[in-house]
Amino acid sequence: MHLIPIPAFSDNYIWALHDGAQALVVDPGEAAGVARWLAQEGLRLDTILITHHHADHTGGVAELREATGARVIGPAFEPMPEPLQRVGEGESVEVLGLRFEVIEVPGHTAGHIAYYTPALDGAPLLFCGDTLFSGGCGRLFEGTPAQMLDSLTRLAALPASTRVCCTHEYTLSNLKFAQAVEPGNAELAAYTAHCQAQRAQNFPTLPSSIGLEKQINPFLRTGETAVVRSAQAHEPGTATDAVSVFATLREWKNVFR
Repeated sequence: MHLIPIPAFSDNYIWALHDGAQALVVDPGEAAGVARWLAQEGLRLDTILITHHHADHTGGVAELREATGARVIGPAFEPMPEPLQRVGEGESVEVLGLRFEVIEVPGHTAGHIAYYTPALDGAPLLFCGDTLFSGGCGRLFEGTPAQMLDSLTRLAALPASTRVCCTHEYTLSNLKFAQAVEPGNAELAAYTAHCQAQRAQNFPTLPSSIGLEKQINPFLRTGETAVVRSAQAHEPGTATDAVSVFATLREWKNVFR
């Protein structure tokens, strides 16, 4: 199996997985780039996976479905480009011989889902849409801090080797914020240098891994003393519980430059 990020728009990735003959793509916000890639590689599009309803994740679905006949799978409780197979928590889907578990991760949107497979070349794989980013997390457009923190906690419980395939190249801006929150984090400093080198060569910073994110991502580190203290310094009166710390971090990130 081959994992490929197809660039789209200014900073999206449409993740693709193929076996040399058939492919799946995740969150195709536009169709043209996917169609070019399929033609260049000589692949047939078998399945489209969708994590949530935003247009930069669904805009190319109808065109690709019409052109290829691909099966479309998406969240049970969000407006979607019909027809499609709707899935939710506890269900799984078989794609290209792989079993993907569906994890409901509300927060960024109310019905956001992620897809996880433990059995890919010895390294589990997570397609998490706009829930978890490298060094960050999605904005809370439709959910609450408690919902998003719970969703992130569920993802953080996956094996450390799980590859995190998020859908935006936000890493450097996220790491700038993470360093403001936790300036003494040596793993964060080393990872920032690595990502800066990647982007200087126009290489993706992704996929990340669950193990790495637990070391460097402030939104997965709300129980760390340094993170709690930074949240309280930014917003005096912030309580020490994880939800309060997370809420302060998310509001801070919303205005951080």
